[in-house]
This record gives sequence, C-alpha cells and structure tokens, in this order.
Amino acid sequence: MSNPDVNPAAESSLSSYRETPVIRPEHREGRVTRIIEQQSAKVPSNYFLMLAFLAMVTSLGFELAGRQRASRFVGMWPTPLLVMGVYNKLVKVLAPR
Repeated sequence: MSNPDVNPAAESSLSSYRETPVIRPEHREGRVTRIIEQQSAKVPSNYFLMLAFLAMVTSLGFELAGRQRASRFVGMWPTPLLVMGVYNKLVKVLAPR
C-alpha cells in the first residue's frame, strides 16, 4: 500500500526537458525558444493580468490629469501584456513535462 502523503508523480516532474518528436526538421524549435519558454513558465499568469489592469488605471489617471500623451503611451500596454499572459498560460499547459 502506498503512502497517501507522497505524490506519485513527484519523481517524474524532476526529469530533465525532453524534446518533443519532430517529423519535419524545419518545424523544430530553437534553443533560444526553449529557454524563453522555460523561464516564462516560472512567472505566475495572474501577474500579467494585474499589470494590464494597472496600466489601464494608470492611463485613466493620466487622462484625467490632462496628460494625454502619457495616457496614450501607457494605454497601449494592456494588449501586449495580456498577449504575454496568454502565451505564458499556453507554455504552461502545452509544454512537455
């Protein structure tokens, strides 16, 4: 009988990165892409959502203060931040373990 306090998948999560089988060589991902995905998977996904919301609030603050150029500049940040959050979530869900 196994111990209920021990995660049976713990040892398999410690294994090193295994590349996914690639049928065509031109579809192979590079070393830099693999490093970026490994590092971005360490960042919690809700950070990107919080940063996007903070950028929207900051943009509104600049707009109400009459600083339209700053408001427009900061107002462009939420979309890329949310896209990075989606990428981060996809890396965590679809990346090989």
